[in-house]
Formats: sequence, C-alpha cells, structure tokens
Amino acid sequence: MTVLTDLTIAGMKAGLARRDFSAAELTAAHLTAMEQARGLNAFIVETPEIATGQAAAADMALARGEARPLAGIPLGIKDLFCTQGVQTTAGSKILQGFIPQYESTVSGKLLADGAVMLGKLNMDEFAMGSSNETSAYGKVISPWKAENSNRELVPGGSSGGSAAAVAARIAAGATGTDTGGSIRQPAAFVGISGIKPTYGRCSRWGVVAFASSLDQAGPMARTVEDCALLLTSMCGYDAKDSTSLNVPVPDFAAGLTGDLRGKRVGVPKEYRLDGMDATIAKLWDQGLEWLNAAGATIVDVSLPHTKYALPAYYIIAPAEASSNLARYDGVRYGLRVTPPGGNLADMYSATRAAGFGAEVKRRIMIGTYVLSAGYYDAYYTQAQRVRALIARDFEQAWEHCDLLLTPTAPSAAFAFGDKADPLAMYLNDVFTVPSSLAGLPAMSVPAGLSPDGLPLGLQIIGKPLDEAGVLDAGLAIERAANFTAKPL
Repeated sequence: MTVLTDLTIAGMKAGLARRDFSAAELTAAHLTAMEQARGLNAFIVETPEIATGQAAAADMALARGEARPLAGIPLGIKDLFCTQGVQTTAGSKILQGFIPQYESTVSGKLLADGAVMLGKLNMDEFAMGSSNETSAYGKVISPWKAENSNRELVPGGSSGGSAAAVAARIAAGATGTDTGGSIRQPAAFVGISGIKPTYGRCSRWGVVAFASSLDQAGPMARTVEDCALLLTSMCGYDAKDSTSLNVPVPDFAAGLTGDLRGKRVGVPKEYRLDGMDATIAKLWDQGLEWLNAAGATIVDVSLPHTKYALPAYYIIAPAEASSNLARYDGVRYGLRVTPPGGNLADMYSATRAAGFGAEVKRRIMIGTYVLSAGYYDAYYTQAQRVRALIARDFEQAWEHCDLLLTPTAPSAAFAFGDKADPLAMYLNDVFTVPSSLAGLPAMSVPAGLSPDGLPLGLQIIGKPLDEAGVLDAGLAIERAANFTAKPL
C-alpha cells in the first residue's frame, strides 16, 4: 500500500471515503513522521493527544456519513494563529507561555470542517523574516539538500515551519500567512504550492498582527488541488474582522480545469531584473510556453513603479509593526522582566529588550522612525502614495491581460548564514512584494530544479478575487512541469 504520508489531501479524502484506511491510521502515520523529523525543528508545539481525539471524531463522522470536507486530514497550524488551549507564540520569546482562550477564525474553520491539528508550526519571529532564522525557538531546516553538499538550507520564511512540514511529508497541508511573500517564497524554496488570496478573503481575526494592511492567511500544500481544497474552508466573511470581504466563496477545487483558452497572461518587463539568474529566466520562459500550450495568449505589460515596491514595503510594514507590537509590554500577558528597583517604564524597556529578537527590534525602530514627527510625511506618506501608484499599475495592466506570470524568488534556497546582511535578505521579496501592496491573489507553484537540484517556483498573480483563475493557471503549470522531485 502507498505510504499514507505520501498521499495528497485529495488522495487522503478519497481513501478515507472508501475506508481504505481510517483517520486514526492516517493521523498516526503523520505523528510518527513528525517524531522522526524533529531534527528539522518544524514544530514549536506538538499536539498528538488533540490530533488523536480529532481523528477519532472524524472516523465516527465518516461512519455515520456525516463527514465534513476535511474530515481526518492532518494539518499543521502556523504559530501565528491563536489556538484555543494551545500555546501561541508567534515565534517570539515575549509570548512564550501564552495560551489563548479563543480560536482564530481561519483555524476554527478548518477544524469545523473536520481537520486534525498536529501542532503549531515554527516561524520567523512575528512573521518578520525570509529564512526562518529569526525564530526564538530555533531555526527550521529545509528537508532539501543541494547536490554534492551537506550544508543546511533555509526553508524560506516567515512560514518556514509550514513549508518544511509539508515538503517533508510531516503534515498533509498547513496554514501560512503572507505579508510580503511569506507563503509564496518558502513554497518555492521547498517545492510545494502556496497561495496568498485577495486581501480580505480570509479573516485576520485571531492572527497575531505584523502589518495589518498587508497580512493575509493562505494554505500551503503539495498540489494546486490541495491548496484549493484548503482555501475553500479558510475563506469567508467574518464580522469580527473589519477588513473581511463579504463575498461568496466558490468551491475552488470543484472549479479547477487548467484550461486557459481565452485567457491573456501578462509578462511584466520590469520583473526582468539586471543580472537575473539565467536558470530563473529560462524557467520563466518555459512557464510562459506551458501556459501558451494550455490556451493562453502571452502579452507584454508594464508595471512602471515596480522598482519602488521594496522601499515602500519596508517603510509601510515596519510602521504598522511598530504600532501593532506596542501591545507587548509585559503587563497583560507573555514575558515580564522587572529590573530591581525599577519603575513601570523600566519594566516596559526590560521586557521588550529581553522578549524581542534583533530583526523585530530593527523593524520596530525603523517603523517608529518613519512615523515620528518630522519624518512621517517624508517617508510614510510618500510610501503610501507609491503604494497607490503600484496598485494603479496593476489596474492598468488588467486592461491588457487576465493574469501575470513571474518568478517567485530570485534564487533557489540558500544556506544558513549566506545572507547575513538584512538588505540582502530583504531582496528575496523583490517579486512577491508588489502584489502584496496591491492586495492581489498570488500563488507559487513548483516548476523545476536549479542546476544543483533545488526546487524553483513560478508565481501567478491575478485580479482581485480571481483566486479561481490563479489556481487554474497554477494547475496548468503543475501538469506541464510534472514536478515529482521530493526531499531525500
């Protein structure tokens, strides 16, 4: 029999429906895989008792013919989602020991649809990072290795634990969050699929905030169809989130065809960067050929303000982070450090100094600076104007095309320590940030391997609320690429 952990979510659903195996057996297989892969450090908290109970409930529902869409499917939950009765830290020391008394809307929807929670996945602290090196609970290690090398590779970030767990067959799927590329970049680095839906498609209620106007939850899984299955459960209007969109949620998986006849796919000329890696450029051209073969017409488009996207993002996101993270002061929950003989201000300062890591402190300071008197208009206001221009670029591009195809990341996964310079790390987001600033749906799909055998992804960007179109283009690439490589 096929190893249960190698099945896709769609395959697991079919096997459970046929009673080829039980949810208890499926969960046990993943719990065993989780134990065997602890060296990757993908989980901050493991919840085997909860998973076993949820699997038993799923088996009873299946026996009664009352199974929900994700009954018995073992998932990992990124540690940015509050989970009732289970520690939630956002990868930070300052929230160590924090146990929410409520469930985030997105994780609650997945559990209500029968999913099994294996545990809480490791991540960059407060979702700030592109390599999963900033977590207070240790780095996550990619299950991949380059050919002829034993160097440990980053899984991408901030959803690095989610990416590593799915790629290593520890979890069938996982939740991620994407502020500037934190679903798509790690998905590309480990050879899985991940989609950031339109801003507002998934509720942010119960998700620890980084940058509120950018944060968006989304699924990560091994196939496009699996992402579609998870996305249907994760989406939906939530009155508790003022940015939640009150629009119908289609059955994304049922609507998948991979047929792009009549669709126009744009190629933004500004994404062809000077000095672009030749392998990335070749893969991009190959992806365009695949989409053309699926029926799409390829057109050239321009997004003239693309070069300003990264500078604008690294003003707006830290500014919002400095405001959001002001609540972590040691008073109500989480870490508290009280210096001997100190006053309240001393306690605030000592708590935040001990509780936050270097990258979080860096972004808080940048954000506080750009919001300060005398610099607000020069930096933050200007960045918001640039953001509006970037959004307008996309709106004008949609007059000529229905989707955009770009690389997901400028390189394959790199080794730990190779990008010690923060600016070099920030450049990992060069292809993903523009669509985040515009709030557009975007997806990464594995499309090939680098010369040293590491996964590479292609990114599809769609119009607002056109997740279905993005998923169809992703399916067309998935079928053509026939990416079957997996970590050793």
